[in-house]
Amino acid sequence: EGVKVDTPNLDQLASEGALLNSFYVSSPVCSPSRAAFTTSLMPHVTGVPTNDVPMYDNMVTFAEILGRNGYATGYLGKWHLDGDGKPEWEPKRKFGWQDNRYMFNRGHYKKLKDTPEGPRVDAKADKNGIPSYDLNNADEKSYTTDFLMDRTLEFIRKHKDESFCVMLSLPDPHGPNRVRDPYWDKYRQMPFEAPATMFKTPDQVPAWSSQTGSNYIEDEKLDPDQMAAIFGMIECIDDNMGRLLGELKQLNLEDNTIVVFTSDHGDLMGEHRRHNKGVPFEASAKVAFLMKSPGQIPAGKVINSVMTSVDFGPTVLSLMGIGDKFAESHGRDFSQNFTSKKPIIDGERIAYFRGTTNHPDWVAAVSDSYKLVISDKCSPWLYDLKKDPNELINFYEHPDYREIRV
Repeated sequence: EGVKVDTPNLDQLASEGALLNSFYVSSPVCSPSRAAFTTSLMPHVTGVPTNDVPMYDNMVTFAEILGRNGYATGYLGKWHLDGDGKPEWEPKRKFGWQDNRYMFNRGHYKKLKDTPEGPRVDAKADKNGIPSYDLNNADEKSYTTDFLMDRTLEFIRKHKDESFCVMLSLPDPHGPNRVRDPYWDKYRQMPFEAPATMFKTPDQVPAWSSQTGSNYIEDEKLDPDQMAAIFGMIECIDDNMGRLLGELKQLNLEDNTIVVFTSDHGDLMGEHRRHNKGVPFEASAKVAFLMKSPGQIPAGKVINSVMTSVDFGPTVLSLMGIGDKFAESHGRDFSQNFTSKKPIIDGERIAYFRGTTNHPDWVAAVSDSYKLVISDKCSPWLYDLKKDPNELINFYEHPDYREIRV
């Protein structure tokens, strides 16, 4: 079975709420995905078709809508929608996040601290004043995941007697792959095996999946130290999710609070001989999505029908009973999928996502069974996600798939 991470707290969240098996980001790169998630608009409409560019001033986020409806809103962690500032604490443009003291624009820093001037990275800086990603002996109080969760719990305690929305955006798991011990050390001796997609024949490699560059793995081998760090980061996140769920229970908020766990993109981690993200493969574009809402979402619900980043806002606002909606949205309200008494929700909905302006050579359409990738670099690729979950075979010209193709 290979190496696995124990995630009892995320497992609990899934068992007490809904697990989505087909949640795709609108563009599998940090900034565009975050813009789509917060505004319910496709990235190119928000002014953020790629990383490190500022979102348009007139964009309305779900936080702004909640603020108009009496909610206290707070954001902690990586934002990545205010240009190339790094780390840039507490951006001036809040986009509805009233308390953004612990928001920083970008970077994947490993150790944080509070100072009289506000939160700061606790690591040496380069000649331009940009701090490093060094662990610098980070512990359970200063490691970024732990530090930000501590402040998130403080926000919840402060606002426990009012309606609130807090978004915690953890930089992990993300390169540079480093994590504090004991998490890193735990997985260092594990026997990581290369995935089947590491060993592809030329006819299994689309032209849009570059076989060169920094994301390409030349020697067909995983770096066990890097893999150990990734697994350790995930376990650290799970432990902190346990702290969050426990705090909600202790404050008697667990039955009246919606909890969502998701991500802005995946990580190939060696799949298809690549690192990172940015391509339409499942490991890059499909992410975890768990949502719990006691009394609304039946425990153990499984949703197989496709949803994407732009569907989040309309869906969660509906679940919250907010009549104030987005004036413009590219997403749909799928709250009925969550509240339905049916334990499993299937459906052949087709959704779309795309590359960035740095990699504008593909767009994709996906259902829970098929994925079509169109690129100006090669003929279309049609994947059968049921028969070929590793995405190695192009069925586009296969006669049995003619109806699917059209």
